[in-house]
Amino acid sequence: MTVLYWILLSTFVGAVLSVSAAAAIAYRASRAGVSRLISYAVGTLLGAAFLEILPHAVETAKSIQQLSATVLGGILLFFMLEKFVLWRHCHVESCEAHDPRTERGDADPGDHGRTGLMILVGDTFHNFVDGILIAAAFMTDIELGIITTIAIIAHEIPQEVGDFVILLHSGFSRGRALAFNLLSSVATLGGGLLAYFALQSLQNLVPPLLGLAAASMIYIAVADLIPGLHKRPEIGATAEQVTLIGIGVGTIVLVGFVVSGFFADSH
Repeated sequence: MTVLYWILLSTFVGAVLSVSAAAAIAYRASRAGVSRLISYAVGTLLGAAFLEILPHAVETAKSIQQLSATVLGGILLFFMLEKFVLWRHCHVESCEAHDPRTERGDADPGDHGRTGLMILVGDTFHNFVDGILIAAAFMTDIELGIITTIAIIAHEIPQEVGDFVILLHSGFSRGRALAFNLLSSVATLGGGLLAYFALQSLQNLVPPLLGLAAASMIYIAVADLIPGLHKRPEIGATAEQVTLIGIGVGTIVLVGFVVSGFFADSH
């Protein structure tokens, strides 16, 4: 298969799979189930960033110092975007996403969908960037592209679950919440296509984009997901979280081993 075909397949399947799985979980799962997904996502994000993306970026980068600066700058950039509610969604104390009543399911959706629309705008931007990162990874190496796609899907599912919950409490019906999320996910495909055709003539941009991909995964895991895990400090909960994080890392290692073996046999 061509690189373009891999990008199209991965962005489409990744977008539809993450939204569909998130919808199924949001409609049925308990809070404990979502927490387990988050722990697993932390492992896949950190495993993909440190074991796959950064090593490939180092191999293709002309300057390790510039690549390191890109990763550092990316982390700071995502911090600023989060502050302006562009990269992540609604981290202020008054937000209904953090209202204990919303978490119990009895909040009054009195914002007439404003919070839900804000989340959809942020998700569209996020999905567009994910498409760019997937394309950059595939243009470096097919194996890296597959692993990057899996990591993005793994962290998208728990995030989308939270988005679905907020949309429902913002006044969206289940059907509208699913439809709007699927529409927003199309941005992943757009980002992948744009990156493929733009990066064809700008191959020197691939290493910094991989650096940004690693920075985004590290930031999401460390700044957004791990703090939520600290809300359960009990020994049993901690052991479960560490185990699931380890399984997430192990998934990346296993996928890398299987995919590399498959391509080695095909050659």
